Amino acid sequence: MSQDNMILQKLEGVKMRFDEVSELITDPEIMGDMDRYVKLNKEYKDLQPIIEAYEEYKQLLDNIESAKQILESEQDEELREMAKSELEEMNNKKQPLEERIKLLLVPKDPEDDKNAIVEIRAGTGGDEASIFAGDLYRMYVKYCENKKWKIEVTDASEGTMGGFKEVVMKVSGEKVYGTLKYESGVHRVQRVPQTETQGRVHTSAASVAVLPEAEEFDVEVKDEDLRKDIFMSSGPGGQSVNTTYSAVRLTHIPSGIVVTCQDEKSQIKNLHKAKTELRTRLYNLEYQKYIDEISSKRKTMVSTGDRSAKIRTYNFPQGRVTDHRINLTLYNLDSIMDGNIQEIIDKLHMAENAERLKETGLEE
Repeated sequence: MSQDNMILQKLEGVKMRFDEVSELITDPEIMGDMDRYVKLNKEYKDLQPIIEAYEEYKQLLDNIESAKQILESEQDEELREMAKSELEEMNNKKQPLEERIKLLLVPKDPEDDKNAIVEIRAGTGGDEASIFAGDLYRMYVKYCENKKWKIEVTDASEGTMGGFKEVVMKVSGEKVYGTLKYESGVHRVQRVPQTETQGRVHTSAASVAVLPEAEEFDVEVKDEDLRKDIFMSSGPGGQSVNTTYSAVRLTHIPSGIVVTCQDEKSQIKNLHKAKTELRTRLYNLEYQKYIDEISSKRKTMVSTGDRSAKIRTYNFPQGRVTDHRINLTLYNLDSIMDGNIQEIIDKLHMAENAERLKETGLEE
């Protein structure tokens, strides 16, 4: 089958689904089911750019065919020249349009548009690992601020020498999960620790997990499945931050998942945030199966269950950052630690698109 026939066949399949969705969203029965209606409306909007490209491509192929027929049958030299010129112009448009369509046909991860829960945990390396976890936290905060995203820390446990043993934050904004998902995995640092008097370079690590935030209709959490504990929020050194019992710990009895939220002074607000995070963790038990499946196919994605997968090394003596998944090395470590990680994310996104393109069967 020729390339344009393959593309047309794929586009015609999308057109059938688009027509089906168009009918469904006007069905009164569907409109009464809000969850399904919201999902179908989103699918309709996602398919629109592909349908527009399909109409443009079909028109272009028809025009190319017409110009070829004129060249085959027309005797008038002037008309032949016009057809020849048009054919050349249309053939020049064809390949860029096909490349754009191929990328549009790459199946999108439906989670990409969601907000994200980002967890940073100190790994091997003791106090230095906590300090590095704090450095990563600041790096992401600066990156998110540049993107005008909203950050809410829901839980944090500080390291004895600074940084964090663990910090969990919710990031809200446009396409947050689709952008930050590449950060999941083990981040390794090579430097002379602040805690080291001998001046030797040590290797420490921190793990990052990025989870798509579950929306309310993704997961139902029943009150009878929850155990709620209330306690005082505590700060560094165990000192009481406030004198009210506002911190909330939720235990989901069927799964054993425990979530703590203590950043708000209001118990109600902490309970709401804890429920949101719990929904996300339950949702991610299922989503994990999908991540495990695609991480075996795509080097850009690391299974969040694989805590040992080293994705990036930050080498301070050489001012170097290496992303091991795509063999990318950059010598602007200070800038990267200052939140300028867009170049790395863009290159990982391009690598993932190339891998996804192979899955469509439209690219060798």
